[in-house]
Formats: sequence, C-alpha cells, structure tokens
Amino acid sequence: MFVLEEEITYPFVAFVGQDLLKLALLAIATNPSIGGLLIRGEKGTGKSVIVRGLADVLPPIEVVADCIFNCDPHNPLMMCPRCRERYYRGEKLPTKKVKMRVVTLPIGATEDMVLGTIDIEKVLREGERAFRPGILARANRNILYIDEINLLPDHLVDIILDAAAMGWNYVERENISFSHPARFILIGTMNPEEGDIRPQLLDRLALCVDVKSINDPTLRAEIIERNIKFQEDPLSFREHYKKETKNLRRRIILAREILHEVTIDAPILFLIAELCSLLSVDGHRPDIVIAQTARALAALEGRRYVDPSDIRLASFMALIHRTRKGGLLEPPSLEEIDEAFRKALKETKARFKIKAKAEQRTAADYMRSILTKPIVVEKKSKTTLQEEQHFFR
Repeated sequence: MFVLEEEITYPFVAFVGQDLLKLALLAIATNPSIGGLLIRGEKGTGKSVIVRGLADVLPPIEVVADCIFNCDPHNPLMMCPRCRERYYRGEKLPTKKVKMRVVTLPIGATEDMVLGTIDIEKVLREGERAFRPGILARANRNILYIDEINLLPDHLVDIILDAAAMGWNYVERENISFSHPARFILIGTMNPEEGDIRPQLLDRLALCVDVKSINDPTLRAEIIERNIKFQEDPLSFREHYKKETKNLRRRIILAREILHEVTIDAPILFLIAELCSLLSVDGHRPDIVIAQTARALAALEGRRYVDPSDIRLASFMALIHRTRKGGLLEPPSLEEIDEAFRKALKETKARFKIKAKAEQRTAADYMRSILTKPIVVEKKSKTTLQEEQHFFR
C-alpha cells in the first residue's frame, strides 16, 4: 500500500534554522519544473519532519473529481486515457480542489506497489481493464518522498527515474498494458554515513542541500521549547502558526502566477554560464537548474527579475552534488562555489561594464523577506543593457 501523510504534522513555518533547505523546498513548490531535491544529513536533524511539513503550505490543485490519478481537468496532455477520451468527446469533467500531498514510498516497497497492477483475472472474466493503482498513481501532481533514498533497490530506482523522465507510468502484464500520468516532485533524504547514492539518481535530483545540527545554544533551546509545545498540544501549536502558514501559502500561489514573467537578462545568463564554467561542472543541466531556481526565488519575493543574489543561493543548491570534469573532480564545496561566484561576478561586471556593487544575501535574509514582508508584486522595470543596475543592488 502507498502511504499518505495524514497525521498532524509539525508546521513548516515553525522550523528553526535550516533556511537553505526551506528555500529549496519552497523553490520546487513554486516551480516544479526545477526537478527533485536531495536532502543529506545526519539523523535527528529534522529532514523527514520538514518534508512532511511542506504539505501545510502547498496550494490546493484542481483535479478531475472522479479520477484516481489526479488528472488536470484543463490539460489533456496531463490526463489519463479515460479522462482524455471524455475531454475530447466534449464531456464536462467534474472537478474539485484537493490538498497537495506528500506521498511516501514505504521501506520494503515492491515493484507492483510502485507501478500498480493489472487484474488479469478480472480482464479475462469481465473483458475490461482492471488497474489497481500504485504509489506512482497517487504521487501524480503531488510530492513523492523517499526516505533513505540511497538504500533504494536498483530496480525501483530505474522505475522511478523512467516515470520522472517521461511523466508517465506504463504497466504491462500478459500483453495487456495501461498507462497514466506520473508527474511528481521527487524528494529524497539520506544519511551519507549509510552509503552513497547512484549517480543516475543523483543527476535526476536537481537540487541538493546538506543539513547539519544547529550549534547555537539559543537556537537549540528554541527547538527544544517548540517541540515540547507541539508534543503537548499539537492542535494549539499549529493554530499558533496558522496565520504565517496561510500567508506563506498565498505567497507561493502568487509566485506561481508571476513565475512566467520573471526574466533573466544577458548579464545574469552570462553569470550563470561563467560560474559553471569556472567550476568545470559536467553538462548543461546544472546551468538550467540554477536559472529555474533563481526565477523561483525571485517570484517568491514578488520580483519579476533575477539578480545575482538569486544566482548565488541557487548555485549553492544546484551544484553541491554535481560531478566535474567527467567525474574526475569531486563535487564543489559551498566555499568553492562562493569563490567561483565572486570571480564570475567580477568577470560579468567587466564584460557588461557594470560598476554597481552586488548585494550578497543569505538564505536567512530570503526567508525573513518571504515570511515577514507584505505580499506585494514589484512593478517590472524596463531597462536597457547599459542600465541594468537593478541586478546589482
């Protein structure tokens, strides 16, 4: 059986610290086309809990009310065969709004549990296709969460990678086949001490964040206090953060609405390319991931333009796990990424003759802005290449 997170979860907005991880989660929630997220860290750092808490701030999605695959009622390309046939027939599909969910792949899941199964006996007996949905069916247009993803059996890795790449799940038994959409946000967590992750799967996880225990005693005390309050009265604790949760959900909704308007002008594109070139990162996927993540960060702040600070934070998430020079070099550290960013920024300024100083904001700065500032969309300013000073505030 698939597992849906129905228990009372710890509020996302109540988490102390781990700001880069929060930003990564909000970025893929805003722009699912970024791809998946890998969270690496030791036990007890709240990796699983914060992923489950993400469901609190996810906006609802509109689905076909009588379809088990969460089909998009307005996009035939994201419909199962039955819904698509009804759509093209001119039938008015019943709709409803549902909460996005975090669907967990249970430990010990089998291939049939993931793919779903076709009831051959029923087909032979009644002459109809009887498909029993699996985890991928439930994960469509939701989040697929895999704890200890590095311990996932190879054959299940291949199944999930195929579905993630194609956006569809195909099941075939005894020359009888069935397919359904399977577009999901993949999030995996792992403890590096328990083994490595397959390079093929690592490449499919667009972003990666390493989490560590917080050493600041004041923040650790705050974590203790909040967790005790949650355990004693989870409903009251969640009510205390209800307003912040609602505001963050509204901000994600707004960010999704303006995402397609967020532009990346020539100096910023060059900055991304120069950064990845300096680090000798393999392939072009990392460059694209940085750009898409930066657009999501800008949209979350209500901006329609990307600036260097967006690129810096996005590169921390997109490059920390990337192979370099055909695998001859280890992935870059955060310090190496930051140093390369500074060099790339200097080269960008020289090439485009930009003299303004770029502000380098931290993940904590972004989270404060997202959680506390009024939800307002900045007006889009039209500038020429020589006047692009707004990128370097």
